[in-house]
Amino acid sequence: MQMSVHPFHQLFEQLGLACDDQSIAAFIKANSPLDAQVQLEDAPFWTPAQAEFLREALGEDADWAEVVDALSLALRAPA
Repeated sequence: MQMSVHPFHQLFEQLGLACDDQSIAAFIKANSPLDAQVQLEDAPFWTPAQAEFLREALGEDADWAEVVDALSLALRAPA
């Protein structure tokens, strides 16, 4: 089975967030650094629906998992 590769901006669109480059950078800056002990889907800035989408994407190793992992890394990077 071939997995789709989603660009970073599509993840933000899927989460109902602004998905232009400036908005993505602002979101990451506003919510970083995310503590290493906090699972991405448990971060306090998600709505319940967003958290559930992230949980499912990671738990099912869905085609979104790779870009969700990239978001997690971006949020954990030092400023």
